[in-house]
Amino acid sequence: MLRAVRGRRAGPQDGATGAWQGRFVGPLLAATVLIVGLTATLLTARQLRSDQRESADRVMDQRTSVARAAVAGEAGRYRNLLQAVAAGLGTNPGLTAADFAAATGPLADAGLLGATSVAFVVPARTGDVPRVEAFWRGRGAAGLRLTPSGSHPEHYFAIFQRALNGNGVAATGLDVAPSSEGSAALVESRRTGRPTVSDTYVLLRDRGIPPDRQQLSFVFAAPVYSSVTPRGQVPEFRGWVALGLRGQDFLGGVLSTASQGTLDGELYAVNGDSRRVLVAGYDAPGGRDLTRQATFPVADRHWTLVTAADSRNLPGAYSSMPAIVLAGGLSITLMLACLVCVLATGRSRARAQVLVATAELRTAEAESRRQAGLLGAIMSSLGDGVGVVDESGAFLLHNPAAKALLGVPDDIDGPQGWQEHYGLYRPDGHTPFPVEEMPLVRALRGEKSDGVEMIIRNDRRPDGILVSVDGRPLDANAAGRHGAVAVFHDITELRRYETDLAVFAGVVAHDLKAPLAVIRGHCETASEDLADAPDSAEVAGARAALGRIAGNADRMAALIDTLLAYTTSRDAPLKLGTVPLDPLVAEVIEQRIEPARPGGAPPPDCYVGPLPEVRADPAMLRHVVDNLIGNALKYVPAGRNARIDVTAQPGPPGWTRIEIADRGIGIPDEDKPNIFESFHRARTAAGYAGTGLGLAICRRIVERHGGTIGVADNPGGGTRFHFTLPLATAGEQPAPADRTALERALAERAAAEESTPPSLAADQAGRGGISSATHASN
Repeated sequence: MLRAVRGRRAGPQDGATGAWQGRFVGPLLAATVLIVGLTATLLTARQLRSDQRESADRVMDQRTSVARAAVAGEAGRYRNLLQAVAAGLGTNPGLTAADFAAATGPLADAGLLGATSVAFVVPARTGDVPRVEAFWRGRGAAGLRLTPSGSHPEHYFAIFQRALNGNGVAATGLDVAPSSEGSAALVESRRTGRPTVSDTYVLLRDRGIPPDRQQLSFVFAAPVYSSVTPRGQVPEFRGWVALGLRGQDFLGGVLSTASQGTLDGELYAVNGDSRRVLVAGYDAPGGRDLTRQATFPVADRHWTLVTAADSRNLPGAYSSMPAIVLAGGLSITLMLACLVCVLATGRSRARAQVLVATAELRTAEAESRRQAGLLGAIMSSLGDGVGVVDESGAFLLHNPAAKALLGVPDDIDGPQGWQEHYGLYRPDGHTPFPVEEMPLVRALRGEKSDGVEMIIRNDRRPDGILVSVDGRPLDANAAGRHGAVAVFHDITELRRYETDLAVFAGVVAHDLKAPLAVIRGHCETASEDLADAPDSAEVAGARAALGRIAGNADRMAALIDTLLAYTTSRDAPLKLGTVPLDPLVAEVIEQRIEPARPGGAPPPDCYVGPLPEVRADPAMLRHVVDNLIGNALKYVPAGRNARIDVTAQPGPPGWTRIEIADRGIGIPDEDKPNIFESFHRARTAAGYAGTGLGLAICRRIVERHGGTIGVADNPGGGTRFHFTLPLATAGEQPAPADRTALERALAERAAAEESTPPSLAADQAGRGGISSATHASN
C-alpha cells in the first residue's frame, strides 16, 4: 500500500522535472553557446586588431625606411655630383667660364630637387681683391665685380655660377663671408679636404624676398684641388664648388615621390652648436597615429627625418577585417545560439533552420564559383606568363600566356625534367640551366628571386626567346602544404633594343673621337712648325698652348673610351670562349710596363703564378685585367718602385679566384664599401688622374660572368683585388710545373740583360723593360 502511494506521488514530480528540463535546457544551452561564441569572437577580433596594428607598424617602418633612404640617397647624390664636378674642375689647370659651364651642364638636367644654383667660389683677402678680380675676368668672367662685405680678414667670392631649376640668372661676385653658416662650411671643407654641408640658414639670395616665402636652406661645399701637380708635391687648393639647397623644396619633392602622399615629414638638422633646428615640413592627408624617427649622416652633419602617418591611409596597413570578423562572429554566435535553442525546443524549427542554412551554403557556393570564374578570367587575360606548382613540383596552373612563352602544350611534373622538357638554358644560350637555381625550385625552398634570366629554346621555339622570371613561395594552405608561383616576362626585344643602344654608343664615340684626332693632328703639325722657330716668349707661349690643347684632346678621348667601355660592359652581349690567362696577363703587363717607367726609372717588380684557362669574353676580361694592373702601376707613392703579384687560388667547384696585389697607396676602410660605385674615388687618390669609372666597369664585367669582385688590404701595405671566373673545364687547376708566358719573357729578358754590356744595359733601362725579380704574393 505504501509502495502504491509512493508511486503515484512520483508521477507528478517527474512530469514537473521533465517540464522544467524542456523549458530551461534549450535557453541554457543557447546561453552557453552565446557566451562561448562572444568570448571567441571578441578574442579573435582583438587579435586581428593587434595584427592589424603590427601590420601598420611594419608598413610604417617600411615607408619610413624608404623615405629615409630617399632623403639620404638624394642628399648623397647631391654630394657625389658636387664632388665629381670638383674633381673634374681640378683636372683643368686653366679653368675658364666655358670650362665651368661645360662641367656643370649635367647638373641642370639632373633633376636636383630644391637646388638653387651651383657656383665656383674662391678665397681672397681684402688686399688681394683687385688682383683676383682681374685674374678671373681674364678667365672669362666678363663683368665680374668683387665687392667685399664687412671687415672679415678673408672673403669668399662666387666667380662662376649656374642657376638650377629655373631660379633665374645667378649673380656672380657675391661675397659669402657675411654668411657665417656658409663661410663656416667652406672653411671646414678646405680644412678636411672633403665635402661639407652648412648649418641651416636663409640663403643670401633669398633674403630679399618676403619672409613668408623664405626657406631654411643649406650649402653643400666641395673643395677643388689641382690633380695635375708635380710628383711629390701636395695638390694645390683652388677654391670650392658650392650648391645651394632650399630645405622645403627638397623635402617636399623627395617625400611626395617616396611616400606617394601617405607620410607627413619633418626634417631636422643638428647645427654646429648642437642645436636641433626644424628645416622643413611636408603634410599628407589624414591624421597622425603613427610616428617614426630616423637619423642619418649627410656629409659632415647629421639630419633627422620625423615621419607620421594615418594608418588608414597606408596601403595594406588598415582593413575592416576586425569589424567584419566582430560583426560576423556576433552574427554567427547569435545564429548558433538560436539554432541550439530551436533544436532543443522543436524538431520542426530545427528543420526550418536547416533549410535556411542550406540556402545560405548554396549562396556561398555560388559566390565561390563566381570568384573562381573571375580569377580564371583574370589569369587568362594576363599578358605575362604565370605558373603555379605544389610542394612536389607538380603544376597546378599554367595560364595561356605561360604556355605561349614556353611553347610546350603539355606540362611535366617534377623539377628534374623541366630543363630538358621546356628547353631552359642560361643567357649564353648553350649552358643548361641548373635545376637548383630555377626560380620555382628556389621558391619551393622558401627563397625569393627576381629578374632571373634564361633562354627558352625547344622544337616549337627553335630560335629561342629570353625571359625574366620572378619566383615567390606560397603560404601553407589548409592542409599544411606549400607551393610556389613564377611570373615570366619576355625581354627578348628589350635586350635587342639595349644591343642597338650599345652599337649607337659606339658610333657616337667614334664620331666624337674623329674631331679630337683632327685637333691632335693639327697640334702636332703646328708643334713641328714651331720646332725650328727661334726661341721667344711668343713661341714658348704658343708651344705651351699647343701642349694644353693636345693634352685636353687626349683626356677627352680617354674619357670617351671610358664611357664607351662603361656602356659596353653593361649592354654588349657576352662572347664566351676559352681564354688562357697566362698570355693575356703577360701581354697586359708588357704593354703597361713601358709607360710606367718615366725618366729611366727601374722596371716594376712583377710576379705571376700559374694561371688557369677560364670561360669568359676575351675583350671584356682583358679590360678587367688591364684596369687592375694599370691601377697597381699608377697609384704608387713617389719614390717607391711598383710591385705586382698575380696569382690564382681555388674557388667554388668549377670556379677560380684571381688575385692582383700591389704595394701602392692603398684604399681607406671607409672607402672600400663604395669603391666599385660609379664616379667614386678614394680620398687617397687625390692628385692622380682618373674618372672613377674603372672599378665600376670591372664589377659589371665580373658580375655578368656570374662571378664576384672585392678588395682588401694587402699585408705589408697596398691593396689586394680579387675576382672569380668560371673555369674552362670543370675541376681544371693550373699546372705547377708549367712555365707561364710571362715567366718565359722574364727569363729571356734576364738572360739578355746578363749578356749586355753595362753601357748598353743602362741605355735599355732608360727605355724600360721587365724586371726578372720575382717574389711571393704576400
